[in-house]
Amino acid sequence: MKAVFIKEPNQVSVNDIPSPKIGGGDILVKMKACGLCGSDLEKVYGSYGVVSNRLGHEPAGEIIAVGRDVKDFKVGDRVFVHHHVPCYSCHYCMHEDYTMCPDYQKSNIDPCGLAEIFLVPEWNVKREGVIKLPDAISFEEAAMIEPLACCIRAINKADIIDIDDVAVIGVGPAGMMHILLAKAYGAKSVFALDINQFRLDFAKRMGAKLAIDTSQEDAVKTIRDATDGRGVDVAIVATSSTKAFLQALELTRSGGKVVLFGVPPKGSTAQLDVNRIFSNEIRLIPSLAASEIETRQALELIRSKRIDIKSIITHRFSLKRAAEAIKCAHEAKDAMKVVVTS
Repeated sequence: MKAVFIKEPNQVSVNDIPSPKIGGGDILVKMKACGLCGSDLEKVYGSYGVVSNRLGHEPAGEIIAVGRDVKDFKVGDRVFVHHHVPCYSCHYCMHEDYTMCPDYQKSNIDPCGLAEIFLVPEWNVKREGVIKLPDAISFEEAAMIEPLACCIRAINKADIIDIDDVAVIGVGPAGMMHILLAKAYGAKSVFALDINQFRLDFAKRMGAKLAIDTSQEDAVKTIRDATDGRGVDVAIVATSSTKAFLQALELTRSGGKVVLFGVPPKGSTAQLDVNRIFSNEIRLIPSLAASEIETRQALELIRSKRIDIKSIITHRFSLKRAAEAIKCAHEAKDAMKVVVTS
């Protein structure tokens, strides 16, 4: 079978490898669709700041084999698979800090989501890491469940209400999902900030009130002018850029919230005026990944069509063209969400 691996910095390869061997509690899935995430691009082109170096963690597919001890799934089931699953019983999980669970990053699918076939280990199967798909959800839509769930976790932390102005800094695929969610959750207005004109135009079509090119205009002044001088109630940093993080602090109102969503590269630093953050009670809210709770919320939003998630898919590539797919997503000249199919 074929699977995609990082060959060297800035380059991937599609390799022929043996199919995973199934154990008694495991499941084998034939990948039908897998989205490319910004973290995949960071692993290939940057210095990813989280543990896993496997490519593809947004897979959906069809079960082709189940272990002898598996009772709740059968061959032919259409499923979404979450690559990381917490234990749900440790100190962190008891505090609902599921993504901080020591077992969360240790759990994973094998060899990765960008593979013709992948194994879901017993750990994931037993802890809600596999969800059957309703007929109303296509494999491509199901490949969007994981990234949407991550965005839902961030939006839930921000606790957006209907009088809120929201800024999304970095409107790639994740940023676009934050725009869709902020609007679905009732935000009064959403502002999109980026340096990519294609993405800004896309954000306007998705409902952003203003799409601001931060390389051309003073984003802080533009947003304060549009919010009676206050600044936004919530700023979501959906990029790994520390410059964007510092900008978020400047355009957020006193008492507002800055959600740190994009994964900063290892060793990232920023010089902060801590007194300003304290004096203005600006709340910093990091949000990493998602749990089964947000995963099921994402599935329901897609199933009910409350979120038109398919509208942000712009490119589709076969697995053998994965290198082209990754390059397309990285350059982002005319691409939003890129999906790989087998």
